[in-house]
Amino acid sequence: MFKRITLAVILSLIFGCSVWQARQFDEQYGPADAETFDAAAAQFVTTEPQLASASTADDASRPEVWQAAERVLETRCVVCHGCLDSPCQLNMSRWDGIARGAVKTPVYDGTRLSPARITNLIDAPRLTSEWRQEGFFPVLNERTADSDANIRLSVLAQMLLLKQRHPGGEGKLLPPEIRLGLNAAHECPTIEEFDDYASEYPKSGMPYGLPALTPAEHETVLQWVKNGAPHPQRPAVDQATAAQRDRWEAFFNQDSLKGQLSSRYMYEHLFLASLYFGEREEQAGTMSKAPNRFFKLIRSATPPGQPVERLPSRRPYDDPGVDRVYYRLVPEDSTVLVKTHMPYALNDQRMQHWHNLFFEVDYEVSKLPGYDPETASNPFVTFAALPQLARYRFMLEEAHYTISGYIKGPVCRGQVALNVINDYFWVAFADPRFSALAEDADFIADARDHLRLPAEDESDAGLLAWGKFADMEQAYLKKKVAVIDRVTRKEPINLDYLWKGDGFNQNATLTIFRHEDSATVIKGLAGTAPQTAWVITYPLLERIHYLLVAGFDVYGNVGHQLSTRLYMDFLRMEGEFNFLAFLPSQARIAARDHWYRGASEDVKAYVHGRYATLSEDTGMSFETDDPLHEFYGDLKRFFLPLQPEHLELTNPEPGSIEATLTQLNDVYGGAVRFMPQVSFIRVVSKDVQEAEWFSLLHHNAHLNIAHPFNEEERRVPEEDQLMILPGFVGAYPNALFSVESSDVEDFVTRLGAIDSKDHYEAFVDRYGIRRTDKGFWPFSDALHQSLAHRRPLEAGLFDFNRLQNR
Repeated sequence: MFKRITLAVILSLIFGCSVWQARQFDEQYGPADAETFDAAAAQFVTTEPQLASASTADDASRPEVWQAAERVLETRCVVCHGCLDSPCQLNMSRWDGIARGAVKTPVYDGTRLSPARITNLIDAPRLTSEWRQEGFFPVLNERTADSDANIRLSVLAQMLLLKQRHPGGEGKLLPPEIRLGLNAAHECPTIEEFDDYASEYPKSGMPYGLPALTPAEHETVLQWVKNGAPHPQRPAVDQATAAQRDRWEAFFNQDSLKGQLSSRYMYEHLFLASLYFGEREEQAGTMSKAPNRFFKLIRSATPPGQPVERLPSRRPYDDPGVDRVYYRLVPEDSTVLVKTHMPYALNDQRMQHWHNLFFEVDYEVSKLPGYDPETASNPFVTFAALPQLARYRFMLEEAHYTISGYIKGPVCRGQVALNVINDYFWVAFADPRFSALAEDADFIADARDHLRLPAEDESDAGLLAWGKFADMEQAYLKKKVAVIDRVTRKEPINLDYLWKGDGFNQNATLTIFRHEDSATVIKGLAGTAPQTAWVITYPLLERIHYLLVAGFDVYGNVGHQLSTRLYMDFLRMEGEFNFLAFLPSQARIAARDHWYRGASEDVKAYVHGRYATLSEDTGMSFETDDPLHEFYGDLKRFFLPLQPEHLELTNPEPGSIEATLTQLNDVYGGAVRFMPQVSFIRVVSKDVQEAEWFSLLHHNAHLNIAHPFNEEERRVPEEDQLMILPGFVGAYPNALFSVESSDVEDFVTRLGAIDSKDHYEAFVDRYGIRRTDKGFWPFSDALHQSLAHRRPLEAGLFDFNRLQNR
């Protein structure tokens, strides 16, 4: 009882203090006006950017004080405050996100019993005053427009000033009160609470847990705040880009039923894409610069030629509430972030190809499907009228983008969401020509009721809703196995069943890495012996997209999130089953048993067992007593012509930096367990102007990943391994290192000898760039400049929220 009373008293005192402070501010500066920034925010919510004249400068109508502040805010603030997982939901990747402010409740909540309201800044835009009604509080001054008040009443300014008073850097590690990590609690003080916050957390100014801004950077941002945070006008669209946009909007808005259904399918797969007008990077060669503008494909109540009237929704297939949906291209106005950026080219060749796929084929659409959840969540029902080959081709030819939706979309944030996949695995795809693995349209039509997805229960699912899907998966696998056995009796499975990218397309194979609480997908087959491998067919690829991208609601309740996670187990196991079909019968069992050590026989049965057993043997021939690893080698050779350049450090010159670094690929267990999941390494040479950059990945090993909980109990640290790759792999670096070229051998030797936390700390003392390092921000700038120079199309800002404090 005493504890309850004490807590109640404390809470009342805190609440009372904030109310008292608010009254003081009201008396001194006048009441807060939630509509202060509405007029400026409106341009991001309801209007399109103007068409630029030939003489319009790129930065005309962009206040000079904003331009200067924007450069600092992007490179020093957005690296932690971008997108849904920003601390306090303060999204600083665009001006209206700063004007919207912050809120104390997080987006990601795995225990939520009821769905939350959408607070996605991009997909659910609102005026600033409307965000106030959602619980967001300002970080800029919304009272009297006075330069002193603009500083005194701005949480953003006060956080910067607090950091200047307590810049830190006294020790090599941050103090314990600086709470870090994916699920760290954040105080999120309002301006009325700020004095108490500063008193209790004096070392928690901004940038949080990182070095302070330089005096010049600090003054630049304060000057912008002091001037009332002047906002930019949305950059105008040039005439040539506008013409491209108009052509594509005409393509996406054809009046025929065939056109409307095809465009709905395209939209439901492209809604996360960063669309640009130009050639694909691998077709046009390495781009010298990024496109001038990226666009988003959205749903609108208005047709091309009229102002966009966005139709926000939780999912791309939710009922739009209008008789006719129009698909419009609107410019992306946010800072580009690596963790969400998925570039996708629109050009004449692609338009003609899609026309051939969806319009030149002889089929009929007699009626458009509705948007009721049970139908709309099942693409095999909604799009049954569209040619299956067109649908598969549409996803397959940009498979890296398709799978990136899972990796970079909102579902894959956090360990519980990601522990459905292994840390390192390969993916190949069934060739569209073969129905045995791709399952033809008649088969899909017969089995579509077994392919229903958890999203049909929307965002408020029961905790045991996934049970019915287990029964449906078993029924589907039974039908699928019968089809494969029937076809492979005539033509046993061999490498020709795999899609070879039509001879040129590098999307034919992918390597996927899990980094504990984040993930990465790259084109090509990296390494030589993945932990597991998948072969993906059309229905599997479609279900992955509608489970984890189109159908997943990050604001959904715990039942929805758990059902999604558990259903993905079925899809992973189906991909592994497809892969095992290429091995001899006994080798299938051996591989399955290794991948699922300690798992129940019922779980194994989905991979190879009573739910999924092929009676026909492979058509492949093997010469060793280790068919699994022999087949990995066969795949590497088969797809060698499609391996991207600079995918890995292959055949390095003896004695070179690369040759020395490749020794890290042979490090297992031991030192590996002390290394973070993703490390970026800069190698500086005195005689070379530009540094070389590498990514060092730590792959965790598991007995199995068949369950969402108690993962640590199934870890096998002695089997953990390192992998070194050129360039940047991962959006969330955990550690940063800088090495002189003359010290690379010492770097590798010392790393391999780490056998304790103290040894790792000493290693970082010598080569690391910690959060507290005075050279942190110059290193960060060099990191981003190198990415922009080497991979301009994919370039953006990395996220520093997961940098370790070790």
